[in-house]
Amino acid sequence: MGTKKLKILIPQPKSRFILVRCPTCGHEQVVFSHATFRVICLVCGTELVKPQGGKAKILGQIVKILG
Repeated sequence: MGTKKLKILIPQPKSRFILVRCPTCGHEQVVFSHATFRVICLVCGTELVKPQGGKAKILGQIVKILG
């Protein structure tokens, strides 16, 4: 009889790091997609991410989704 290899499923995380551009000054900043705290722009102080009890609401423009 042939031997069967079992596939082991490894769960992938649903959260990612995201490069976000500030709508006010254009500064780009890396944020977490499931942030639990407000994220403000380091240059002008505009709120970029608002936590919503799970996946955060991204208020800036998403430039790139990082690994």
